[in-house]
Amino acid sequence: MLPSLTLVLGGAASGKSQVAEDVILNSGLQPAYLATSRIWDDEIRDKVNLHRARRGPEWRTVDAELDLSVPLQQGRDGEIFLVDCATMWLTNVLMDDLDIETARNELLCALANCSAPVVVVSNEVGQGIVPDNALARRFREAQGRLNIALAAQADCVLHVVAGLTQALKGKAP
Repeated sequence: MLPSLTLVLGGAASGKSQVAEDVILNSGLQPAYLATSRIWDDEIRDKVNLHRARRGPEWRTVDAELDLSVPLQQGRDGEIFLVDCATMWLTNVLMDDLDIETARNELLCALANCSAPVVVVSNEVGQGIVPDNALARRFREAQGRLNIALAAQADCVLHVVAGLTQALKGKAP
């Protein structure tokens, strides 16, 4: 039985998206990709294009920069969702100067009410140095709180380091 919510955590370029995509593809369900990234510059565009190329045409992609509740509610029978990633979603919330706690609670509610299994990718940002500016410190704190809340709600939490996966909670699907 696939967990209703799986959280895949890892640092930047750790392999977490590939692990999450493998979980999705191994589920036997129809994959739906909820893309949260905004194209800020050429570097982000290249990364998005790399992710798109890695996924095949069997993936249904929905742009969901801020409001994940609508696509999570409108899932099709036999689908499984990949939210990639919570970190970019939170960046959008912060950059749009929205209330972080309200947005986080709405996201958690949408995930709890989703009838399809969901895999959420998120960056672990608390293992580095203390940022030198207030915005970065605010983001790091908000990302840590979001990850804690997602992990508490998830049935399965996977940690990815150097492409290696360790189950922190539950059993890896």
